Amino acid sequence: MLFKEVKNAAELKKSAMEGKINGALINPTMLVDPFQVLVAANKAVHLEKIEKMKTRTLYSEIIFNLSPTNNISEAFKRFGISDGDDSVLIVMVDSKDESQVVSDIAARVEGRQVPVEEISSLSDHAKIKKLYKVTPQEEKCGSLLDAVVCRMATKDVM
Repeated sequence: MLFKEVKNAAELKKSAMEGKINGALINPTMLVDPFQVLVAANKAVHLEKIEKMKTRTLYSEIIFNLSPTNNISEAFKRFGISDGDDSVLIVMVDSKDESQVVSDIAARVEGRQVPVEEISSLSDHAKIKKLYKVTPQEEKCGSLLDAVVCRMATKDVM
């Protein structure tokens, strides 16, 4: 779920850290496309199944997997929400074990829900290119999304 004009980011962040929200709260300005989140979530679910996660929870693993580096705290700084953020992407993974309903989480957000496809309108391309070290040559032969997903996928082997 994507929200704009969020007024209670600090409260949401606190709730997530206390485990009251079963979801990853992500800063959408660092995202190029919803596919980027799908890749991170898929990898997190896989690592959880084979018991190889680097973080403690599935949702923290999703945030970590968005990062091009192996520094967990850096990933949270760059991709997690901050107290003053005015937009937030909430990522949930459907599970038989968890019973938190999407509408319950949406009701906690003081903001306007918009279609997830609008995520690219919030992207900060300059910050994204700098973080992922995307070169102009790369952009000539592929998209920014291609470069970002490539780095996410290969960070474990580089």
